[in-house]
Amino acid sequence: MHCAINADDVEASRRFYSALFGWTFEPYGPPGFMRMQTESGQVVALQQRRDLGGVRMTGFECTVAVPDLDAIARAVEPHGGRVVIQRARIPDVGDLLFFADPSGIVAGAMQYDRPGG
Repeated sequence: MHCAINADDVEASRRFYSALFGWTFEPYGPPGFMRMQTESGQVVALQQRRDLGGVRMTGFECTVAVPDLDAIARAVEPHGGRVVIQRARIPDVGDLLFFADPSGIVAGAMQYDRPGG
């Protein structure tokens, strides 16, 4: 699982979480995106706040690793959800889509290029 913190001020949030938990973020990927990996392999990203399919992201954004993104995409609507961002390619990482559950909670599903992300 991948967790991202959406922030209006990435640098202020980086300082806050570094002071609070001792997390050390490093630039990763596009501008305004930072990443920290724990000793156990969990990844926490810190990024500029964004809007996904008309939903302004607040709080922690979770993305679940899946083996078949197409199967997830086909299952969202029949189970009461909706796809808010169609499948998109992240070079050298994998394919990602975002969906809302029946309560409107937005999460992501990622099919990584390599097992384990």
